[in-house]
Amino acid sequence: MSAMGLTEKNIKTPADIKGKTVAVTPGDSMSQIWPLFLKKINLKESDVKIVSGDPQTKINAVINGQADLLLGYVMDQSMKIKDATGKDVFTIKFADSGIVLVSSGVVANTDYIKQNPDLVKRFMAASVKAFEAAVKDPKGAAQSILNANPKGGKIETLTQGFELTIPFYQDPTGESKQVFRVSDKIMQESVDLMVEYGGLEAVAKEKVKTFYTNDYLPKASGS
Repeated sequence: MSAMGLTEKNIKTPADIKGKTVAVTPGDSMSQIWPLFLKKINLKESDVKIVSGDPQTKINAVINGQADLLLGYVMDQSMKIKDATGKDVFTIKFADSGIVLVSSGVVANTDYIKQNPDLVKRFMAASVKAFEAAVKDPKGAAQSILNANPKGGKIETLTQGFELTIPFYQDPTGESKQVFRVSDKIMQESVDLMVEYGGLEAVAKEKVKTFYTNDYLPKASGS
């Protein structure tokens, strides 16, 4: 998650956000965490002007100069802006201000997992293997997207976006270097934040283990 804008706007630090216009999509994951980000960087909601719209409207607002920044993912909207304008984009990552949340993951029905444990293990082993291969050849990974969907973007920015994403696939606590493996600490912090800012019921704090498991990942050194 990040606040991003065209590099030419000269918005380089969280403090630079003060007085700026920010485009958001109401109700999405980033708008839910936005109040926490403002708190972390010592700004009030009144310190910025908010304009709202759907995801494409949000991007258009930055491209057309109606907004200085938008809330988006570092490897997603920033690449779309660059594709559309040919201009560089600067991102101010929420994580750099101490907000560490589990973002994407693999979701499965718990009954299905219990009934098909070997299949789930093989699926996760294949997923880990695919990621490790993609890290070794980011451009090849980006090309595979275009092979499946020729309108999926441009090879240069797809590659750049994936390279920006690679560090986020590993647990930031350093407990494990294996992709997809998450620490108890990060999951607890994620659930706690979602209770406070994302509408999750408070009882979830006591039931963190019901949200995730590392049991179906292949064995790896240091994990």
